[in-house]
Amino acid sequence: MINIIQAGAGPLGLHVSKFILEREGLNLVGVVDLDPELTGKDIGELAGVGAKGVTVSGSLDEAIQKAGNQPSVGVLTTVSSIKRIIPTIEEFAAKKLDIVTTCEEMSYPWQQHPEEAEQIDKICRDQGVTCVGTGVNPGFLMDYLPSALLSICQDVEYVEVKRIQDASSRRIPFQKKIGAGLTHDEFEQEKEKGTLRHVGLPESADMIAGAMNLKFDENNETLDKVLAEEQLTSGYKTIEKGEPCGVEQITRGIVDGKERVRLHFRAAVGEGESYDKVTVKGNPGFESVIPGGINGDVATSAITVNTINAVYRSDSGLKTMLDIPVPAWFAKT
Repeated sequence: MINIIQAGAGPLGLHVSKFILEREGLNLVGVVDLDPELTGKDIGELAGVGAKGVTVSGSLDEAIQKAGNQPSVGVLTTVSSIKRIIPTIEEFAAKKLDIVTTCEEMSYPWQQHPEEAEQIDKICRDQGVTCVGTGVNPGFLMDYLPSALLSICQDVEYVEVKRIQDASSRRIPFQKKIGAGLTHDEFEQEKEKGTLRHVGLPESADMIAGAMNLKFDENNETLDKVLAEEQLTSGYKTIEKGEPCGVEQITRGIVDGKERVRLHFRAAVGEGESYDKVTVKGNPGFESVIPGGINGDVATSAITVNTINAVYRSDSGLKTMLDIPVPAWFAKT
C-alpha cells in the first residue's frame, strides 16, 4: 500500500483524486489546497465518489498531522510553471516524499529551464527523494511515445508528431487556456502575456532529442489562433463565426540547418477530426495513428496515478519519463 498526499484540488486535481481513490493499493491520506472554500471538505465527495473520511487541509503540515498513516509519495496537481512549483517541491521533499507532478514545464526541463532543473535535482538528491513530471501531453503522446517508437529504427532522419483534437468535451479550464471564446483582442493580449497556449511543446521536442542523443541548434515555436468557420455551441460558451476557437502551435527542432523534429499541436472547439499521429522517416519509416485521439483529461489523470508506482521504485533526483520504469497500469502494490 502506497500512502499519498496530494496538493491541488482543482478540476484536474479532483479527477486525479478520483482515480487514486478507485485504485487498489493506493491510499490517499491527505489533500492540500490553498482555497479556503475547500478546507474541511471531504475529498471523496468533491471527486464524486462518496465520502472517504479524508478532508482538504490548508497546509502540508496539517494534512500530515491528520493523515494517521505516514505518506510516502506526494502528487502535485497545481501549476504549469516550474518556477512557481519549486517551493512546493522543496516543502514535499523536506518531508521525504517522492513526487509526481503534472507541471508541464517539468516534463523535460533540462534545456528550457536549466537553472530550475538543477535546483530541483539538488533539492531531491539532498533529501533522497525522486521527482518526475508527467501527463498525457507533455509526458506521453508527443514525446515519450514517439521516443519509444524509435526503438525499432536503425536510422532516423525526421520525426513528426501531430495531436489534433476537438476541445469541445475537454474541461472548461483547458478550453479557456487555448483561447476558445475570447475576442481577437483578448486572444492577442493573452498570447502576449504567455498564458494562452499549450504548455510544454518545446520540452516535448527536447525529450525526443534527448532520446535520440541529438542536441538542437534551434528549437522554435510558433502559435496562431484557430478561427471558427461557423457558429459553435459545442464548447463551454457560444463562439461566433470568425472568432477564436482554439490554438495551433508548431515546434521545430533544427540540427545543422535541417529540421529533424516537428511537433504540431492543434486544439479547438469544433475541430472536425481528432487524432494522434507519429510519422517517422528512417529505416524503417512508418506512421502510427490513434484515430479519434486520446482523451486528455482521462489520460493525464491515469498516467499520473500509474507513475506513482514507478517513481516510488526509482533512485533520487529529478527524473523524466525516459529515466523511470515504464509507468504502466498496475494492480495492487
